[in-house]
Amino acid sequence: MSVNALLEDLDPDTSRHAHTGAWIAAVLRRRIAQGLLTPGSKLSEQALSASLGVSRNTLREAFSTLAGESVVERIPNRGVFVAAPGAEEVREIYRVRRLIEPAAVLWSTPTERELEAMDAIVEHAQQARAAGSVPDMADANQALHQAVVALTGSSSLQLLMERVLAQMRLVFHAMSAAPDFHTHYVQRNIDIVARLRAGRPAEAAEVLRGYLDDAEAELLGHLGAQHTTADPSTN
Repeated sequence: MSVNALLEDLDPDTSRHAHTGAWIAAVLRRRIAQGLLTPGSKLSEQALSASLGVSRNTLREAFSTLAGESVVERIPNRGVFVAAPGAEEVREIYRVRRLIEPAAVLWSTPTERELEAMDAIVEHAQQARAAGSVPDMADANQALHQAVVALTGSSSLQLLMERVLAQMRLVFHAMSAAPDFHTHYVQRNIDIVARLRAGRPAEAAEVLRGYLDDAEAELLGHLGAQHTTADPSTN
């Protein structure tokens, strides 16, 4: 999606209350997590500052925040671009996820309302799988893992997960050549929710740990294959 399309998607009533770089960073982070901005997209200072009604200094503060999260990249004399995570960024993402997500399912007690929300997410994922819709499977995956961390009730952990999900969305773009990547994780998400609903959190945590290990290995393998193909000298 273009930056212009992103700007059209912004809520003008909300943007009028944007006074800090943190708010702008949160808006851009959410748009990236939603897949509205893809790796390599240029973020125009002029267009964003005009649309949001903030100074370029405030916008640069937001860019600095996102750069520190490896969500955007500053390229001298060219501007700010949405990042394209590499192997080390993938490893860091999964270091964080392995610490947060299994603990969330192990130590939290989901309410019926939370379980129903998770049921709806995995049902949507199954429908997306049946339709062969990779973007919808990716959306459902993001939503489920966000819901998992929300079980903790911690706003700090949910903010951290929001940052991780933005990075994950960028990683998913690297898997566009492997459209079946999400397919075999749909059932594992279903299994996690089923174990939570059955009151077996330890089993859910174990399934989730294996899920994260396998997903990381698959992503790293794909990125390695991409690198080998792009650089014949490594053959």
